[in-house]
Amino acid sequence: MAWGVHNNGWWGEGEIKFFMDGDKQFPTICGTGLEDYFCGSYNFDRNGQYKEFSTPYSGLHQVIRPDGAYRSQQRFGLYRWHITDPIRFEKDLRITIQDLGWRHDGRYLPQKSDVASVAFWYQSEPHAAFPKLPAWQDLEVN
Repeated sequence: MAWGVHNNGWWGEGEIKFFMDGDKQFPTICGTGLEDYFCGSYNFDRNGQYKEFSTPYSGLHQVIRPDGAYRSQQRFGLYRWHITDPIRFEKDLRITIQDLGWRHDGRYLPQKSDVASVAFWYQSEPHAAFPKLPAWQDLEVN
């Protein structure tokens, strides 16, 4: 996941949600924050700076610091592999993440970060034909 922050302060408080097998309003799995999902719990801060880390299954492999920690315009690259902790579903899966940070007074801050992600699917062969995917214009956005 690529995350571009446009505000100062902590940016990674948004919940990640896994909507599986017909979930509509409430997800089957709901996380506690972006930093926890990417295994950098309690922020990625070490001694006042974001610190890159890399493990076999998760990491914050890239930090672009234009003017220091907690300043606007920082960019982050993160990854998470669900190899030892597969997300099991039968018919459908939708994953969302909130773009949520903190205000200077300790309240939540809805953000407008630049976020991009990719997901890889590994399928055993042979398998039944996949259903036709909807056009991107028809997808619901939270």
